[in-house]
Amino acid sequence: MDRQRLLPHRVHLPRGVRLTAYGGDANDLPQTVLQDFLDAIAAGNVTVPVHKHYQLEDIVQAHTDMEAGTATGKLVFIT
Repeated sequence: MDRQRLLPHRVHLPRGVRLTAYGGDANDLPQTVLQDFLDAIAAGNVTVPVHKHYQLEDIVQAHTDMEAGTATGKLVFIT
């Protein structure tokens, strides 16, 4: 992944801030930046932290975990 190319797109989120919605469109994130990130994940160079896997019927618990701030990674739903 070309980190220099990603630097202009780097964003700092203060501790405790969560992104739950995105109001931009596809033009805000260049396709090459997203593809580089996905390629880095596929190659094992970047790890996406997963808090927990939930069954769809556990969606209430997942939402509770998210709102309580106990989720320390992505919440993954298995359908």
